[in-house]
Amino acid sequence: MDRLKGKVAVITGASRGIGLGIAEAFAGEGADLFLVSQKSPLDDALSMCRGKGVRAEGMTGDISDPEFVNTLFVNAKKEFDRVDILINNAGITRDGLLLRMKEADFDDVIRVNLKGSFNCLKSASKLMIKQRFGRIINISSVVGETGNAGQVNYSASKAGLIGMTKSAAKELASRGITVNAIAPGYIVTDMTGEMGVAAANKIMEAIPLGRLGDIADIADGAIYLASDGAGYVTGHTLSINGGLAM
Repeated sequence: MDRLKGKVAVITGASRGIGLGIAEAFAGEGADLFLVSQKSPLDDALSMCRGKGVRAEGMTGDISDPEFVNTLFVNAKKEFDRVDILINNAGITRDGLLLRMKEADFDDVIRVNLKGSFNCLKSASKLMIKQRFGRIINISSVVGETGNAGQVNYSASKAGLIGMTKSAAKELASRGITVNAIAPGYIVTDMTGEMGVAAANKIMEAIPLGRLGDIADIADGAIYLASDGAGYVTGHTLSINGGLAM
């Protein structure tokens, strides 16, 4: 449908799951892509996106390292001459009950999920301010809105993203840059596939729409927020959770 034709998007955590789904959907809408992964190879993702007729490049590295992130955006600018869209999707989990949670497990999740997203937000903003245009989308989570037992660290990082979204939206609005978040509920990915049938059924009982979400549900929301149709939407968290949290 070419809703993103002529736009350049940087997507972190793009080798699998939601990030890969957004990359594929954006390619289908005509966006050129710069994909980022911490460790996993990007060959398959790049090939898939190029197969849709768009340009796609990528880098592997740790977004919690400001020097890597600076290099990432220098390379993206050199390759495509601009960056129009940032999808802050990269994240990790280190689940555990509060009293048993290791300090390192808390620190690692905050470092990657929150500080890493901040690093990308900061570097992308510098380019977008000069362009006087940009779309920044932070991938939060329903647990950032509701909390979840065993995920104090992850919930804190995702709640932090919502706060960061609102603050950045206020700072950058005058420069033609919108900043929004998406808070997915339980989405069918490799991670949720490990829950088992009984756990999945229990979760679905709490979801008014009666099913887990698809990656396409999140990708559709990201397309909207990145498109011209959302030009008057900023500082908003789009909850895509089947009614699990209202």
